[in-house]
Amino acid sequence: MAEKEVVIKTNKLTKKFGDFVAVSEITFEVFKGEIFGFLGANGAGKTTAMKMLIGISKPSSGTANIAGFDVYKNTESIKKSIGYMSQKFSLYEDLTIKENIILFGGIYGLNDYDIETKCNGLLEKLNLQNDADKLVNSLPLGWKQKLAFSTAIFHMPKIVFLDEPTGGVDPITRRQFWDMIYEAAHNGITVFVTTHYMEEAEYCDRVSIMVDGRIEALDSPENLKKQFNAATMDDVFLMLARKAKRGD
Repeated sequence: MAEKEVVIKTNKLTKKFGDFVAVSEITFEVFKGEIFGFLGANGAGKTTAMKMLIGISKPSSGTANIAGFDVYKNTESIKKSIGYMSQKFSLYEDLTIKENIILFGGIYGLNDYDIETKCNGLLEKLNLQNDADKLVNSLPLGWKQKLAFSTAIFHMPKIVFLDEPTGGVDPITRRQFWDMIYEAAHNGITVFVTTHYMEEAEYCDRVSIMVDGRIEALDSPENLKKQFNAATMDDVFLMLARKAKRGD
């Protein structure tokens, strides 16, 4: 069997704020084309950990290599090699659909020809050709999320980081969104996703669960359910989250 390509590798990655240890010595690997769920209750440290991984927060200690780049030395290279989508902010609502796509293509360093070609292809894929000049703020939330994800992988990054991408959308739209995630993973993009919906954890290849700044469990959903003698990932999550000593 061919050895899997590692695209995220951390070793004892730690982040402190004064005496408070937000993330404590987390060590894990994520592979090319994998859908990796990064779970934890509010206050567990997952957002702080993600900020280190995407190059916007410097670790206090430990090491991390993202898409072949060091988080201490190569933060700009990391940002060009990844995509990122946040629940709170991913698109410019006062720009049109097409203007957003062109803007993000430029941010990610694509040339004008590639932007135009890929933009037309994306509009056709999303069936938005007739809506290209509509302002993003006129779109329903579900469509905004689909468009935001599409712009996050517009440049075919090695990794896309998704921070609670389906918050607030209806179950049908959430399922459609995950179809897009599966397609991206099939095309070799690694998907690193945080979510509060435990049924979404079931869709991941592997899942890590953070408690009080540490990774308390990491395996496939099926193996985690066996390990904790649980019927669902929700049950696994609750068993571990109850151990937490710190809150939001």
